[in-house]
Amino acid sequence: MVRLAVVLAAPVSGTKPLVHALKVLASPTSLEPGCLGCRVWTEEHDESSVRYEELWETEEAIRLRVRSEGFTRLLGVLECAPEAPSVQFDFVTETRGLDYVEEVRNVDGSLEPDRTFLRTLLLLVGVLCSSIPA
Repeated sequence: MVRLAVVLAAPVSGTKPLVHALKVLASPTSLEPGCLGCRVWTEEHDESSVRYEELWETEEAIRLRVRSEGFTRLLGVLECAPEAPSVQFDFVTETRGLDYVEEVRNVDGSLEPDRTFLRTLLLLVGVLCSSIPA
């Protein structure tokens, strides 16, 4: 998986025009083959910047994206930002869950996971995540 993360400083006119422009670009991008998601947002506590993110299934998919006309339009928006944007490509080679915790903790067999604790922790995380507004 590859993630493109962009952070742009908001123009003097505010974030709304920039958010709108990026959402117009994000909509067709999210329908492209290999795209796992595309979103635009501002942080509630920091409206001085706008965040843009694309998730791609493979490096080949993001390579096609970077060569596309749609990406050229995205670059045009980035060039209009009042400050140079932060642009970052994250290449994720592996994602693991609790199986990793179990593997690491059981290297010598002495750290058997407390399954009751893990269930309680997962329940707590679920409750916390469901209380966060979307």
